[in-house]
Amino acid sequence: MDKQSELLALAKLRQRTRYLGYKGIGDYHKGAYECDFVSPYTKTAGNINAAIMVMLQDWASDEFLSGPYHELSAKLGHTPSLPTNRNLSRLLNTIFGLTLRDVYGTNLFPFVKLGGMSASIRQADLIATARQFALPQIHVVNPKLVVCLGLVTFNALRQACDLGLCSDLSSAIDNPFNIGEARVWCQAHTGAFGQNNRNKGGVDSRFG
Repeated sequence: MDKQSELLALAKLRQRTRYLGYKGIGDYHKGAYECDFVSPYTKTAGNINAAIMVMLQDWASDEFLSGPYHELSAKLGHTPSLPTNRNLSRLLNTIFGLTLRDVYGTNLFPFVKLGGMSASIRQADLIATARQFALPQIHVVNPKLVVCLGLVTFNALRQACDLGLCSDLSSAIDNPFNIGEARVWCQAHTGAFGQNNRNKGGVDSRFG
């Protein structure tokens, strides 16, 4: 199969898979947020031949998706006004001269957590979805660089590859690893909290 077909097969697998304690993307507003990608984020960041892949943690929460329908979020696969997306777009442009459409973007956890945007996800479930969805996407797209946003995402990928945990963000940034030909690199999450803390000790000087 070609890349497009392999990625579509992963999307269909996600659509028919359920993780206990979470909901699916298609469970809201009569399936208006559903898509033929593992993550709706790929609607905008969908360059399947990209040299850079951006791996975010998770797409949205039950609290957000249960609220009023967000037509722009459904169309683009993300909400441009959120700090995570504004900062990511800015950093991609500043550091690499790229836009979201130039990269491949996805979420390590492609299901919907209950509660708000800050609700936690069980580590075992993060590792499981890393193995089931994130690693296959990396192998299909075959980028040169995978940028993981945040320690949680980076550590879940490490554990999915049977590697040890990094204790903090500084340690993670100093310990990139390979998945196939791709170099996996951790950076501070581009959300408001991650950006407020990204320069403590100079840990984020290489991306921002």
